[in-house]
Amino acid sequence: MNRLSPFVLEHPKLLAPAKFHDPHVTASGAVRAVVALRQLDTLWFNTGTRCNLTCANCYIESSPTNDALAYLTVDDVRGYLDELTRDRLGTRTIGFTGGEPFLNRALPEMLALTLSRAHDALVLTNAMTPMRKHEAALLDLHARYGARLTLRVSLDHPTAAVHDAERGAGSFDAAVDGLVWLAARGFSVAVAGRTRPGESTADERDAYGALFARLGVPIAAQDPARLVLFPEMDARQDVPEITEACWGILHKSPDDVMCASSRMVVKRRGADRATVVACTLLPYDPQFELGATLAEASKPVALNHPHCAKFCVLGGASCGG
Repeated sequence: MNRLSPFVLEHPKLLAPAKFHDPHVTASGAVRAVVALRQLDTLWFNTGTRCNLTCANCYIESSPTNDALAYLTVDDVRGYLDELTRDRLGTRTIGFTGGEPFLNRALPEMLALTLSRAHDALVLTNAMTPMRKHEAALLDLHARYGARLTLRVSLDHPTAAVHDAERGAGSFDAAVDGLVWLAARGFSVAVAGRTRPGESTADERDAYGALFARLGVPIAAQDPARLVLFPEMDARQDVPEITEACWGILHKSPDDVMCASSRMVVKRRGADRATVVACTLLPYDPQFELGATLAEASKPVALNHPHCAKFCVLGGASCGG
């Protein structure tokens, strides 16, 4: 039985003020966990923080007016792709995120450049009007590169009521229309949703599966690579700090954490050039800015932020620290 509720009230415990201050030790004095870059499997480009929507809970605070991260240029992207080739880093996937990436008019050219270099390309999009304005370019890229281009559409919930409460009235129908357009033309598609307090991921996957079946969209809802369910990210909520001991307690490896296999390129407003940060979740925090080049950004990352714990490590589990 589907037990998904349209709205779930939550009363989170606030983050203890002593946590996540020292990159070396936790508030309890334990050694903080650090993650080394195992292999740069995925390089992300944040094409800019502008978005056609102003969502209720956007971790990057994207909006039509937020240009804290400026639009990347094709030359910015080319420079990092050149570095991948020169240093033989073996990076397979190039991801594009925002904001809404399709608001950056250079995105189709960035995708063409990426795909011509034999990388796979992944675009995170709300599949609304900005994407639809690039239909012709997308169809051309699909004809040339097929399934090597994937578009992951944001559907926060399998019901319009919850999705629209986050993104605005009518946004669910517009996103679904874009998703159906992509699927009907044979694009490789995926969906990103959010887990909600009081709802099981099994029920959510079943509900998404029913939605996909109704729409005729060929996405296997049980496949975590095709339906990605992210936890809500609120740095104010209390979470344990991640210590070195947590890996054994949780039976997890640091190699499984995002910053062990990815980095993200951003360009700050007014900056002369782009820079590299540890991951897609922390574009603003200066302690996660690692350098101007991928070589400089290969240094280890201390898990000194609530997102590191809730989003990347714990996944609903708990450990000391």
